[in-house]
Amino acid sequence: MLPPAQRLPQARELIEMDRYFVLHAPRQSGKTTALRTLASELTAESDIAALMFSCERAKSAGDDYAAAEEILLKSLRQATEWAGWPDELLPPHPWLRAPAGTRFGSALTEWCHRCPRRVVLFLDEIDALQGNSLVSILSQLRDGHNARPGGQPFPTSVVLCGLRDLRDYKVASGGDPGRSNPAGPFNIIRKSLRLGDFTADQIAELYGQHTQATGQEFAKDAVDRVFELTQGQPWLVNAIADETISEMRLTGTIGAGQVEDAKERLIRQRATHLDTLAARLREPRVERVIEPIMAGTWPDTDTSFDDDVSYAHDLGLIRGTRDLEIANPIYREVLLRVLGHRTERFVKTDPHSFVLPDGRFDLPRLLREFVVFWREHGEVLIRQEGYHEAACQIILMAFLHRLANGGGYLDREYAAGTKRLDVLVRWPYTSPEGERLMQREAMELKVWRAGEHDPTPDGLAQLDRYLDRLTLSTGVLVIFDRRPEAPPWKERGGFEQVTTPSDRDVTVLRV
Repeated sequence: MLPPAQRLPQARELIEMDRYFVLHAPRQSGKTTALRTLASELTAESDIAALMFSCERAKSAGDDYAAAEEILLKSLRQATEWAGWPDELLPPHPWLRAPAGTRFGSALTEWCHRCPRRVVLFLDEIDALQGNSLVSILSQLRDGHNARPGGQPFPTSVVLCGLRDLRDYKVASGGDPGRSNPAGPFNIIRKSLRLGDFTADQIAELYGQHTQATGQEFAKDAVDRVFELTQGQPWLVNAIADETISEMRLTGTIGAGQVEDAKERLIRQRATHLDTLAARLREPRVERVIEPIMAGTWPDTDTSFDDDVSYAHDLGLIRGTRDLEIANPIYREVLLRVLGHRTERFVKTDPHSFVLPDGRFDLPRLLREFVVFWREHGEVLIRQEGYHEAACQIILMAFLHRLANGGGYLDREYAAGTKRLDVLVRWPYTSPEGERLMQREAMELKVWRAGEHDPTPDGLAQLDRYLDRLTLSTGVLVIFDRRPEAPPWKERGGFEQVTTPSDRDVTVLRV
């Protein structure tokens, strides 16, 4: 693991300043591990008794704030026992009795009155608290914080750790989300801390620890590929390494090819982290953000859209809150695969029939087969697809995945406002001389919507730039016609050969 001080450079400084603040990050980003280590270091090095405990068990209490208080105090006491602290640092036993709605704050006051050290609390999984229980706990923390100047003992620093950003806790504790008010515990800093993803150097450092311990190396191209695929998402970084070592049981130096194989295995297995992420796609507020990204359109914004964007960002689905992009290439692939699962069940063609005698992939035949598939199933599948604006892209991606992914790879690029989805099919094969080669086929997907001009000229220019970046001389432009005046379904699927502005030969498919 990476040292917590390296990932949370501001946390110790804020604690030393007796601040109350929020630390948030998507699930499985390393928050719990970092805080547990930081708490141990603070307790061992200073006059602080720093404790991390989880609020997760209090989720069952729902709005019953009395039950939530009881569960939290039990969790807190258990955490102190597991920490192995001396008796003088332990909280009172039993806890002080107090009316429901005040018991948690009263217990903290009594503990801080007895403890010879400054008490610092890390409330992990604070998002588990719901409704009135969350409001009650936050209100008691706010009241205790505000009473400290009058001499009331209370934790000198409290860190709320979860998925949510600062704004949500300000609202829940009765504060104004847009103002910074030093009197309120969740208004002390205008911006909460976000545990960031790993940098490329941090991935190299993390994998280097494995090399030091075992002698097994990750080649530089492997580390670079891991960063490219994950963009430093901590769970993915660790999962790819674990897949190569523990599941694939590779013993020599691990290269980029093995990283690619590990990525494919993780996606096929739908590991818990990826499955949990994918389950969010059907939430209405997530769909409002992800659908225009997949469709390449600009979303219809209203006053609540920014909140939905922040929510998707806090979940780790998107990279930032300004440029709407999926967080990393693995998530880009997983999301399209999940949404295209229904379509894949309709694809009955044998994937092996698309392999040519020389081992290459027969893309022209695949496109012809897609026309047949589209005429037969396209109208029904579009009606069934919840992501209606992105339905065409999802269906073609599912078709490609079903037929090309048995021996090759699909790389997808899409983002809000681009009005396209770029696809690269990579197909490994062996030359007659025994040389390992990689066939690459580039495609661009465009949608012709009602009231718009024919997107072909823009599509050819965009495909030209994509081919230039890939150093390819040919490509495919697919135009989905979703206008009311589009030809009947049984007549769709015309091919034509055209040239791009840079005189590249391109196949245009209109469906």
